[in-house]
Amino acid sequence: MIRLSNIKLPLGYSDDDIRAVCAKELRVPIKAIQQASLYRRSIDARHKNDIHYTTSIDITLSGNEQAALNKAKCKNAAITEPYRYIPLTPKNKDKRPLIVGTGPAGLFCALTLAQSGIRPIVIERGSRVEERTEAVNRMWQKAVLDAECNVQFGEGGAGTFSDGKLNTGTKDGRSRKVLLEFAAHGAPDEILYNAKPHIGTDKLRDTVKSIREELIALGAEVHFDTKLTDIKTNDGAITAAEVEHDGTKRLIECNEIVLAIGHSARDTFELIHGMGIHIEPKPFSVGVRIEHLRENIDRSQYGAAHSRLPAAYYKQNVHLKDGRGVYTFCMCPGGVVVAAQSEENSVVTNGMSEFARDKVNSNAALLVSVHPDDIVGEHRLKGMFWQRELEHKAFVAGGGDYRAPIIRVGDFLNKEISTRLGEVTPSYLPGTEFASMDDILPPFVTDSLREAIPMIDRRLHGFNHPDAILTAVESRSSSPIRITRDENMQSVSLKGLYPCGEGAGYAGGIVSAAVDGIKVAEKIITT
Repeated sequence: MIRLSNIKLPLGYSDDDIRAVCAKELRVPIKAIQQASLYRRSIDARHKNDIHYTTSIDITLSGNEQAALNKAKCKNAAITEPYRYIPLTPKNKDKRPLIVGTGPAGLFCALTLAQSGIRPIVIERGSRVEERTEAVNRMWQKAVLDAECNVQFGEGGAGTFSDGKLNTGTKDGRSRKVLLEFAAHGAPDEILYNAKPHIGTDKLRDTVKSIREELIALGAEVHFDTKLTDIKTNDGAITAAEVEHDGTKRLIECNEIVLAIGHSARDTFELIHGMGIHIEPKPFSVGVRIEHLRENIDRSQYGAAHSRLPAAYYKQNVHLKDGRGVYTFCMCPGGVVVAAQSEENSVVTNGMSEFARDKVNSNAALLVSVHPDDIVGEHRLKGMFWQRELEHKAFVAGGGDYRAPIIRVGDFLNKEISTRLGEVTPSYLPGTEFASMDDILPPFVTDSLREAIPMIDRRLHGFNHPDAILTAVESRSSSPIRITRDENMQSVSLKGLYPCGEGAGYAGGIVSAAVDGIKVAEKIITT
């Protein structure tokens, strides 16, 4: 087929518009175009009086495509092949690797193995998505926390109750397989061409359920409410995993364990640290959620055209005078701030949007980079312990009943305590309480936020609106540790242990975690 790049389309374009512009670019009659479909689409809003889509379009022509391309002499066109992922042939189909965790890393590792003919055993400490949704809603509506099944733990991982963002910085071609699999399992087709694709939490739940059903159909075992409690070894290699379900422990014999546990499985971090498995502290980030009226963000990004476009997305970062970075992360247009704690007596925030992104507010994490040297001590898990301290401080500041501490941006910048809300009503459930961020976060974080917010406002007008809301604490944006692995993606300390995904320190989002899961699966298949 032919791929046309850098093609401009107007807002409100039709299929006929796509075919017409393709025919014009290739200098062929419209009837010569057998098929034309979007490969990539982004909104170009650099000039508010000329907002349009910039696209790449895949075209199938009747006749000889290379000859037509040579005749057209179109600099934006090239012959291309559709992406295909070819499953590898396993050396040993009888092996039964154990996959711990059903976030994107675990799911795509299991799916890749199963599609190659290997039947993995998958365990997940939380519940399947149907029961998990009920547990999460109990937390949000009644402040009743289930420490084993929540926004962090359960089928689909933390991403299930998020925006379901699929944009990624990875250039790995396997990311296309991830998008194709999601679409095949019920995600909207537009994720295949939007430059900033998202599924939305409402559609993502059905998508991960569909992936589970394919795994089972391919011969995999999937066990929920089942937690890894120990790893049995002999002579530096894995012999079995001890797991617990409903208070009963049993052994699963295996020689390979994929540790796709996510960044919140702190008891598992402590388990492997106690076993002497090599872990190293790594940089991470902490901060707050910042929440604005969606209409204000949309207007700032798109001007008068905002009503004709989807809810606006932004991504901002600044470097401060002291060299520290502050940036926005996991931006949720038309979404809500959610309670995302997995431990009692703590408050953790995250962002979530449904596919429609039609809620009144938009929010994003506003994070300050943290280096291991910023934290006192030598313990390899010190970042994890420090996160826990901040989360407990937020719990106390919120009133000790899972309400979250909040402050208006104007009051935060002036170092005052808020006494009233303005035009932005916080969306966090089960509720909020006015508090000082300085009682929760250390000075290097709050000082950095105060310096960064006006700087970001110069790029995104209205970012420092005095009525915008800061909600604390955003502490789970990434893992504070890395479980070191070798060139075969196995732990440097234990043969057969495959640290994988975001929790292990090798990914930063749904797609990159899924890609890491695929890569680990490929190593297992060919070993």
